[in-house]
Amino acid sequence: MKITFVTLMLILLTCKFGFSQNQDNAQKNNRKGDLYLYWGWNRSWFSDSDITFKGDNYDFTLDKVRAFDRQSDFGYDPYFKLGEITIPQYNVRIGYFIHNNYSISLGTDHMKYVMRQDQTVNISGHIENSGTDYDGIYNNDHIVLTEDFLTFEHTDGLNYVNTDFRRHDEIFSWNKVKINLNEGIGVGVLFPKTNTKLLDYERYDEFHVTGFGISGVVALNINFFKYFFVQSEFKGGYINMPNIRTTLSSSDSASQDFFFTQLNIVFGAVIILKGNKKNN
Repeated sequence: MKITFVTLMLILLTCKFGFSQNQDNAQKNNRKGDLYLYWGWNRSWFSDSDITFKGDNYDFTLDKVRAFDRQSDFGYDPYFKLGEITIPQYNVRIGYFIHNNYSISLGTDHMKYVMRQDQTVNISGHIENSGTDYDGIYNNDHIVLTEDFLTFEHTDGLNYVNTDFRRHDEIFSWNKVKINLNEGIGVGVLFPKTNTKLLDYERYDEFHVTGFGISGVVALNINFFKYFFVQSEFKGGYINMPNIRTTLSSSDSASQDFFFTQLNIVFGAVIILKGNKKNN
């Protein structure tokens, strides 16, 4: 996963260098002052993650925990049914062109992170006074993550609220169709709703700011009649969450960091705020 993220960064730098060599082509359209917005869906993948749990009666770390996403089966409900459209893993974004070829934008990547149940991992630390068979001192011992020990999900969801800076270059034009290549970098906060059940502690399942993320994206954009587009995106990044709420007690928390990759398909519109604009 780390290799994937490094590869993405190299792609971004290569695209930036290559397209900066051809300023005449880059200046074909005057988009400065325009807005764009889009909505779409993602599939996501996560690197293995060490997760640390701390509380008054425990302090332990689970090594290399595996997790996966949970995209809804495609259909009218919930993808297109009003009131249900935020159930699938989605991406929403609104952007503003500060230059013909550069934009800033704000959006949310709604992913879902589900710890794989019944996997065997290593555990180090201690648990005491839990009233369960899991009390003890652990030193890199094996443990099976059964439901009576731990369930751990960011499923409503792993919300990466981020702002990014993107470059937009037209690479092909025919009649009313234009193909553009976009590259960008972003930074944001994580605002997940974490569904955790640890030992016999009461479940906590509320939205909470848990940490930060950084990301990079490469996108292929197909624009129709200036106003509408479909876009495919390859996105990757790093997430660090040092303050995850796990139980009703504020003294209980978890922390983890990991890399993620997304493949996205989005549909959007361009709002042209100035008519008959001239090229700069």
